[in-house]
Amino acid sequence: MVANAKPRHIVVLAHPDADSFNASIAETYCTVVRDCGQEAVVRDLYALHFNPVLGADERPGRQPFQPAPDVRAELDVLVGGEVFVLVYPIWFGTPPAILKGYVDRVLGAGVTAHAVQNRAWHDLLGGKRLLSFTTSGARGPWLAEQGQTLSLRLLFDDYLAHAFAMKPAEHVHFGSITDHLDARVVDEHLSVVRERARHLCATVASERVRAEVA
Repeated sequence: MVANAKPRHIVVLAHPDADSFNASIAETYCTVVRDCGQEAVVRDLYALHFNPVLGADERPGRQPFQPAPDVRAELDVLVGGEVFVLVYPIWFGTPPAILKGYVDRVLGAGVTAHAVQNRAWHDLLGGKRLLSFTTSGARGPWLAEQGQTLSLRLLFDDYLAHAFAMKPAEHVHFGSITDHLDARVVDEHLSVVRERARHLCATVASERVRAEVA
């Protein structure tokens, strides 16, 4: 990455409906980032027709590892990202399969079990920030009662942060999201997205300044 390049936010959207609330989250986040003078790149997995199926020759630890052409192209797009944002609905207690496949094939490309266990430095994600925005049709308190909220954060957010040597992960969840969501509720939720985007932009910019001074 060029030293003077703008801070880069990679937004990975995993929802099949282009008019979904999840899509609005991604769009709102990117608008704030660009208004702050930083770069936002969206990877809409459904629009890209991303193949989430890990091939036999892509298995973790397979050596020598050669990423498939579509994975290589995706990795090239992600180079230089300082903030990675995942936007997805919770389906049956877990992320959509297409997002899990993205982790398997792209973010985890070439990563071995030994590297994960030892929290080895990850060239693409090491030291970067991870923020997740999730939605569910169920109410947030109900999900918490089922233990789903804590489980997802431990098994997905925290695990990814630890596995790829990232900074501690953040997670924002919006419950009771339906097709007929009241406009006032949408505005309230998106204001939270804007606040997180502004906060992260300020944090990344501040870190850049401190690094330059050091």
